[in-house]
Amino acid sequence: MLNLYGNGVNLTERTLDYLWGRQNVTQQNIANVDTPGYKQQFVTFENALGKSIRAAQLQNAPAKAIQRAIDHSHLQLHTTRNESTRLDGNNVDMDQEQVELVKTTYEYQYMVQSINNDFRRLQSAVKTF
Repeated sequence: MLNLYGNGVNLTERTLDYLWGRQNVTQQNIANVDTPGYKQQFVTFENALGKSIRAAQLQNAPAKAIQRAIDHSHLQLHTTRNESTRLDGNNVDMDQEQVELVKTTYEYQYMVQSINNDFRRLQSAVKTF
């Protein structure tokens, strides 16, 4: 897709995959809110992906290097090991998880809307020929 769409679609696709993963981890936390000893998990990808893309831009063939940086990026799963205020050792904060779920849902919807707009513009340009 590099030649026709550039890296925008590739980046959007990868971001959608990551947001889907974040939503699944958040839902897993919510499902385990009553599990004794369960520790909250969370996903990060933004900083590592941004750092990879910035490093790729410094190379001689930036478009291909950026595509490789996007394709080789991955989710980072973290477990929160901080002290729990609950007697059962579970540290899941239901309010925090619900906020994270809503935030991720909005980010996902925004990214889907963004890629749909890109394809709509392309479709409109093709119709003029």
